Amino acid sequence: MPFVLYLLGLAVFAQATSEFMLSGLGPDIAQDLGVSIPTAGWLTSAFALGMIVGAPAIAVLGARWPRRRTLLVTLAVFLAVHVVGALTPDFVVLLITRILAALANAGFLAVALATASGLVRPDAKGRATSVLLGGTTLACIVGVPAGALLGSSFGWRSAFWAVAVISLPALIAILRSVPARGTGPTTIGRFRVSRRLGVLLLLGALVNGATFCSFTYLAPVVTEVTRLGVSWVPLMLALFGLGSFVGVTVAGRYADRSNHLGALVAGGILLLGWCAFALTAAHVVPTVVLAFLQGGLSFAVGSTLIAYALYAGAESPVLTGGLATAALNVGAAAGPVLGGLAIGAAGFRGPLWVSAALVGTALCVAAGSVRLVHREGPG
Repeated sequence: MPFVLYLLGLAVFAQATSEFMLSGLGPDIAQDLGVSIPTAGWLTSAFALGMIVGAPAIAVLGARWPRRRTLLVTLAVFLAVHVVGALTPDFVVLLITRILAALANAGFLAVALATASGLVRPDAKGRATSVLLGGTTLACIVGVPAGALLGSSFGWRSAFWAVAVISLPALIAILRSVPARGTGPTTIGRFRVSRRLGVLLLLGALVNGATFCSFTYLAPVVTEVTRLGVSWVPLMLALFGLGSFVGVTVAGRYADRSNHLGALVAGGILLLGWCAFALTAAHVVPTVVLAFLQGGLSFAVGSTLIAYALYAGAESPVLTGGLATAALNVGAAAGPVLGGLAIGAAGFRGPLWVSAALVGTALCVAAGSVRLVHREGPG
């Protein structure tokens, strides 16, 4: 893999850290800026909305630009609004910076996915995708805990400064290493979302919804169902994140193969895993093991589906990357909402059952469209 892909992955790491770190910084932000904790929660909602809207929108607007220019502009905006966010004393300004950061993040990831697939051999899109999405999983393992530690030690603004600093090397690397001209086709006017691409995007949204449904509520599962102390929560989150990194890395070696049977089998095991987790969550050993395994399987299946989508939309990889980014974030936004409703109806095991239902729905969709999904596969 070209070294520049890992530097793009560094930028994705910084952006994913920014997206997730507010879960640990909200109370401090609320106290410092004189707003309620629920109001501070708007920062997370604004970021999610910006990601969903921004990915296809900026992909379309930037499709006629050279990809290096789009990557530079979006990453520079992302860096700049974090500097503003670290300096502002006004909550409304901070809220606006989160929306702008999400738009920039979404546009960057959409174009980065297209750029990554253009910098490697035509049959290596899966491995290139795994490098980028590995930045997201590393954010769960390292970035978010580090942001929380910085926030508790030096104040929430220090976490914003850290994200800006981490983004700077990637900005320089893009300027030096990404080709000035676009790599690959960027056709927009004739682009149509094929049925196959539409199915793959739906599957990606469902699987990612299942992932974030349970990941969001893993802490209360550990403390209220497994009856472990709160000191176990960071360990369990890290295990889930470590499994995610392993899953993305391994999946990248198989996503470029034309035989899609492995993804269907992994999806079936993922479904069984969520069911087993829901049934055995009261026991320590299964909870520890399944936190790792489900993290790995969730991101392995999810990243593979995104790689397949990039193959299916090869005539316009930038717009395909934007749609894939939006699909992932629809799932990431809907999953926690459904999990929260399930807690009210069925207790803290509820999100685990919702994750099983979402993956089961994805498998039913895949089975109903099996010929469509298998057609024109990679390789």
